[in-house]
Amino acid sequence: MALSLSLRADADALLDRDPLALLVGMVLDQQIPLERAFSSPFELTQRLGHDLDAREIAEFDPEALAEIFAKPPALHRFPKSMAGRVQEVCRALVERYDGDVIGLWADVPDGATLLKRVKALPGFGEQKAKIFVALLGKQRGVNPPGWREAAGVYGEAGSYRSVADIVDEQSLGKVRAYKQQMKAAAKAQG
Repeated sequence: MALSLSLRADADALLDRDPLALLVGMVLDQQIPLERAFSSPFELTQRLGHDLDAREIAEFDPEALAEIFAKPPALHRFPKSMAGRVQEVCRALVERYDGDVIGLWADVPDGATLLKRVKALPGFGEQKAKIFVALLGKQRGVNPPGWREAAGVYGEAGSYRSVADIVDEQSLGKVRAYKQQMKAAAKAQG
């Protein structure tokens, strides 16, 4: 299944073929529209002049990387901090998986191990890690035993709770409606 997260053919094609771009999009998916978060890896490749490389990003001069992120239009609402976060994630990939993002899930025996590995990445709390596990399971065929349970409610089939459930504009609308319901419910309790 081809990914359709940025709703831009060029950016989605990159996400589809490059697992590091998908992970970077997930890192950036906070406090900005998700289409922007998942189109930013493509914009980053354009600015670098080539596909993403975890080792290169890990070793990049932090100030220079922040400048690349901040160049208009900025790749994120908080370009400097998110450049740092992406660099931290790439450093973790280099240290733990020799720079190969697929190492994050290639040999996992079960969903709990996959969730533990994702949660160990900088910036991946419980919820973000579960959403990424669900995204890998639902749209990338990364299905170790127990992945749905590890992903919690985000792993449920037929749900529209997160980026893991977006396959087109219609499903994006359903996810947005769900998130608005959750915000309204939290505000009412609050």
